[in-house]
Amino acid sequence: MNIRSLTRGDGVVLGAAVLLFIASFLDLYSFDNVPDSVDLPMLWGSGPVVFSVVLAGIIGAALVVVARGLPQVPKVAGLDLGQFGAAFTVFAAWSALGNIVDVPGGFDNIGDNPGDNLPTPGIGLILALVATLLMAGAAIATPLVPALKGALLPAPRPAAPQPYGAQPPGGYGYPGAQQPGGYGHPQPGQPGQPGQPQPGQPFGGQPQPQQAQAPQAPAGDFSPFWFAVPVPRPLFAEDGSPTPIAELAPGTWYLAVEQRGPALVAQTQDGRRGVLQDTSGIQRG
Repeated sequence: MNIRSLTRGDGVVLGAAVLLFIASFLDLYSFDNVPDSVDLPMLWGSGPVVFSVVLAGIIGAALVVVARGLPQVPKVAGLDLGQFGAAFTVFAAWSALGNIVDVPGGFDNIGDNPGDNLPTPGIGLILALVATLLMAGAAIATPLVPALKGALLPAPRPAAPQPYGAQPPGGYGYPGAQQPGGYGHPQPGQPGQPGQPQPGQPFGGQPQPQQAQAPQAPAGDFSPFWFAVPVPRPLFAEDGSPTPIAELAPGTWYLAVEQRGPALVAQTQDGRRGVLQDTSGIQRG
C-alpha cells in the first residue's frame, strides 16, 4: 500500500474515523438530575448503534483509504472497494441521524422525578453524527472537488535537480541517484567534463576553431525523464485497451520512457509500462 497516493479527502476520512472511535466511548444519552451513582450508557452499550453507526463508519473509512492506496483496486459485484466504503459511510451517517431523532421514550429508576426519565442525545451520539457526516461528505466529494484530490503528502524533491527534460544519471533508478554512465552526464576525467583537456587541444584547454563539437541530439529526439502526477491518474495498456493497468499516485516518481503525441509511455516502480494519456500539470524531476 502506497501512503503517498492518499489525498486530502482521504485525510478527512481518517480524521473523522478517529473522531468516531473516540465518540464511541462517550455517553449515548444524557439526563437531567441524574445521581452520580448511575453510570450512563456509552455507544458501545447499544447494539444497534454499535453495528449501524460505529462499526459501519469505521469499516467504510478503512475501505475508502485502502482502495486509494492499492495499485489495482479489486471489484465486487462491479463496484470497487472505494465505492463500497463510501456507501458504508453514508449508511453510518443516516443511522446516526436516526438515533438522534428517535430517542427512546425513557428509562426506569433514573432520577427522583418522572420527568427525569426523558433522555436527550448524549455527547457521544452527537459527536458520532458529526464524524459520520464529515466522513460521508469527504468520501463522496473527494473525486469531485479538486482541493480534496490533492496529495495528502507532498512529493519529495530529487536530491540533485536535473535540467528540464534531462534523464537522471543511472537510467532506471530513483531521481538524483548518482551512477556512472548516465545519459549525457560525463564523469570527471571523461571527454566533455569542464576543466579536463580534450584530445587535440593545446595546453590551456582552448579548442581549435576547426575542431568539431560533440554531436547534439536532434530537437525531435526524446530523452527519458522522471515525473510525478498532481492527482491520481490511470495508466492504460500500450495496445490501446480502455481498461487501466495501474493508477499513478501523487507523491511517487515515475519514469517517462517514450512520447506518443501528447501522451507519455511511463514505467512504474514495479516495472510495468503503460500510456499516460493525461499529462497536464505533471511535475518533472
